[in-house]
Amino acid sequence: MPLILLILVLVVLRFFEVWKFAALSWWWIIGLMVAGFVWFEFIEKMLGLDKKKAHAEDEKRRQARVKQSFDKRR
Repeated sequence: MPLILLILVLVVLRFFEVWKFAALSWWWIIGLMVAGFVWFEFIEKMLGLDKKKAHAEDEKRRQARVKQSFDKRR
């Protein structure tokens, strides 16, 4: 997420030619976009950081809470 915000800020600053960002090449911004794309589409999945494991653990905890709640009512 910080990478996406950085890209957004750089695009806005470069577009409106603010301060030293007016001289910044668009290629630097495009390079960051490509790096972000590669990270989110490939590297994150290879490292298992794409939240699948976290969602599975959350679902397991939720099911345990539901089961515990129904067991208390009996």
